[in-house]
Amino acid sequence: MTSCLALAEESFLDLTHTSATHIVFAPGRVNLIGEHTDYNGGFVLPMAIDRGIFIAGRLRQDGQVRLWTVPGEAAPVVLDATQSIEKGEPAWSNYVRGVLAGIQQDGLTFPGFDAVITSNLPSGGGLSSSAALEIASATLVEALNGHILDPVRKALLCQQAEHEFAGTPCGIMDQFAVNFGQAGHLLLIDCQSQAFQHVPMKTGEVSVLVINSMVKHALNDGAYRQRREDCHAAAKLLGVKELRDVTAADVEAAKACLPERLYLRARHVTTENARTLAAVKALGEGDWRELGKLMFASHASLRDDFAVSCGELDLIVETARSLDVYGCRMTGGGFGGCCVALVPGGRAEELASQLAASYHAATGLEPDIFATTPSAGPQIFTPSQA
Repeated sequence: MTSCLALAEESFLDLTHTSATHIVFAPGRVNLIGEHTDYNGGFVLPMAIDRGIFIAGRLRQDGQVRLWTVPGEAAPVVLDATQSIEKGEPAWSNYVRGVLAGIQQDGLTFPGFDAVITSNLPSGGGLSSSAALEIASATLVEALNGHILDPVRKALLCQQAEHEFAGTPCGIMDQFAVNFGQAGHLLLIDCQSQAFQHVPMKTGEVSVLVINSMVKHALNDGAYRQRREDCHAAAKLLGVKELRDVTAADVEAAKACLPERLYLRARHVTTENARTLAAVKALGEGDWRELGKLMFASHASLRDDFAVSCGELDLIVETARSLDVYGCRMTGGGFGGCCVALVPGGRAEELASQLAASYHAATGLEPDIFATTPSAGPQIFTPSQA
């Protein structure tokens, strides 16, 4: 993290010719289990990770908001803090624009400022780079104007930005996981009630590997929205508001009344909810084999019932299985991105090397693999030159 903080600070000085007064960090997240359940009111079990988005910032007195990304164009995106914030180009700026617009809609104001954005998260890797950018942007505004948002409202405001400005109808998981991350803990979220609890993880016994397939995805291309619409259509046919309100047994009983595709979507969501609650129990008991078994089952359901995996993700999971890891599954929206693997604590480096070699031999792609631990949510740092 130290090198990323230095890059943010140095880049700010290079681009603005002034020193940053604040550097904020918001983590990415990886979801251990509970996929495509959040927008169905279900259960999810993500954790914040030790990589994320860094934004160096400083107040301006002229009401302008100037945004840069590194790497990126030398010319900034320029907004007017005294006017209503609208969608615009480039596309990445809409994550920030949406947050600023949400703050305005809440009847609050924000000052003009310069902001330089850097990251050590892979874009499109399913690690919530968008939610991290949204939460980091909101955290920077809090730091600059001294007004602290209600934490739940902050997460929901960032989710709204994703819906209205980025065009991705995501559930609450990503923004909650990023905003409420706690070191050494996963976050069990009830996406219907928005209640959450921190679940301790004995990180000395296991490691979490994140394996980036290097196959990019885009969740606003229609496939993600179609899955969401399928789930809502299935819930309607089942006579409930959302799939959280039925069990896997209910879905089986109504199978004859559901089109095949909707039956499969509902079967995934209901069985995934059950797997997520079972995973919390396994975590509490330190039963890593049982937890891993649930992760493998989750991937099979995402592949077969929800149809959001791809050949590269399936290859990673089956390779991990052959190496006798505890468990492995795709994580994130799917159609590429990352897998998450639970491995014995002392074998992370060895298994990462074996996974990389096998994947490269089969695909010609060099995967980005790193070990991570459950980490804290957003943080604010004072730059060394401030």
